[in-house]
Amino acid sequence: MKHLYYIALLSLIYLLPACSGKQKGTDSEKSSTENAQSKSKESGWRLSMQSYSFHKFTFTEALDKTKGLGLKYIEVFPGHKLGGKWGDKAFSTELTVEERSELKQYANEKGIKIISTGVYTTDNPDDWEKMFILAKDMEMEFISCEPALKDWDLIESLANKYNIKVSVHNHPQPSDYWNPDLLLAQIANRSDKTGACADVGHWCREGLDQIECLHKLKGRIISLHFKDIAEKQEGETEQHDVIWGTGILNVEKMLQTLKDQNFKGVFTIEYEYNWENSVPDIKKCIDYYTRITNNIF
Repeated sequence: MKHLYYIALLSLIYLLPACSGKQKGTDSEKSSTENAQSKSKESGWRLSMQSYSFHKFTFTEALDKTKGLGLKYIEVFPGHKLGGKWGDKAFSTELTVEERSELKQYANEKGIKIISTGVYTTDNPDDWEKMFILAKDMEMEFISCEPALKDWDLIESLANKYNIKVSVHNHPQPSDYWNPDLLLAQIANRSDKTGACADVGHWCREGLDQIECLHKLKGRIISLHFKDIAEKQEGETEQHDVIWGTGILNVEKMLQTLKDQNFKGVFTIEYEYNWENSVPDIKKCIDYYTRITNNIF
């Protein structure tokens, strides 16, 4: 009996290094991923989640999903129902000062900063200052938007007044900004607080070369709605989003192009596919980003 005890004890001792090694490998892999994201962040790159990716859920649920993905920033789309203690109330300029403070604190407690809102549009010039005040109250860095052409002088003055950047998005035609040349015509001689929210997927859907578009906007890109898209299929109205690195946009070349431009800014993940269960896909996008940025930095 004693003999069997010693055999069992020796077996356990010999097994311990193997078990320890396996755990060490897991920790090492996790550390490698964190280091990769730290390297890109040290170079001025940040990953953010566009809450519209989770628009079938409440904003409080979107925050939980964002936290689960390990992201620290989020862009809130106007109109996103808040959920939680706020119920069906939507994210908008109608939020009270108290609600703004509560919501900002709620996100902060989850380790997430509400870095921006968008894509914001309005035909009423009087609405713009309300949006800048909301952004200021919530300590946002920029507003993703598509301003009316007539409002540019007002918007530039508000960006300077509140020290908040204006990041102009490019929806497909008939948007005034579907082509980067159209945006540059508006901001070329304006404050550096005005620039692009580059939706690389929409460029490609409009028949533009996204690498060429990035080159045109060099030095004026504030943020991106970053994505990869499927090849156009006969009978489909739109090329849907796919996991980064599996579509037609050449994500690695886009990242390398931005690095070569010494880009500093935000990659907002906007994943508009598999709406009910997109988290696994988005996780793979983040893993791909991590792997590529680990190689290029």
